[in-house]
Amino acid sequence: MRYVLLVSYDGTHFCGFQRQKKGERTVQGTLEAAASEIFRAPTRVAGSGRTDAGVHAAGQVCHLDGETAIPAEKLRECFNALLPPDLKVLASAAAPQGFDCTSSARRKTYLYRAYFAPAPLPLLSRYAARLAAKPDLIRMREAACLVTGEHDFLAFSARGSSAKTSVRTVYAADVRELTANGHTMYEIEVTGSGFLYNMVRILAGEIFAVGCGKTTENIQKAFASGERSLLAKTMPACGLTLSRVDYGTELFAPEE
Repeated sequence: MRYVLLVSYDGTHFCGFQRQKKGERTVQGTLEAAASEIFRAPTRVAGSGRTDAGVHAAGQVCHLDGETAIPAEKLRECFNALLPPDLKVLASAAAPQGFDCTSSARRKTYLYRAYFAPAPLPLLSRYAARLAAKPDLIRMREAACLVTGEHDFLAFSARGSSAKTSVRTVYAADVRELTANGHTMYEIEVTGSGFLYNMVRILAGEIFAVGCGKTTENIQKAFASGERSLLAKTMPACGLTLSRVDYGTELFAPEE
């Protein structure tokens, strides 16, 4: 039987989602250790995507196969009794027929957070990057509009991507300004069909750079040429959170 899990984690002390050959601490490896104990057999856990080291998740979706008398919705409690404080299962359910958490995904939404302050702020720095200059919100929104739609995002990816194509569709990109602990914070929300390696962190870097005075012309040039050097630096992993994965159907029963 196939089960689906909604998972949240603080990525600070994980070497990314994907299991590593050298035995580093990963989200997938930690989930599989718990699953193997619950199902009393070696159990593989698949994820909707591979987040990098230091990246967080509010709504990562995973699936696994196994046989147990435990009701599907009760697996959450079983996992959480075995998992560490920085990794928890928020919901569990029986997977729909033919479900695959990777190939069945229709849209993914990421949040990138950064704050402006003259010095690092310990209460914000775990989940947001620090900006040395205060960006202009209107200019950042102009840049965000330019990256929406279907484009070749080759320039917005780091070397080492194994993707067969660099064409992706960004359905929405929005920038919000809010206050956190008395300081200005910026939140970039990006929803797309899928994302290349480091794509959201590079997008965020370029949006913040435009907000600090850089012209938007390089965005169009980067789409046309695929040249990574035209764009701003890749933002730190700590500011990135996988917010949600959409499948076109509700996978989990609503909480009472």
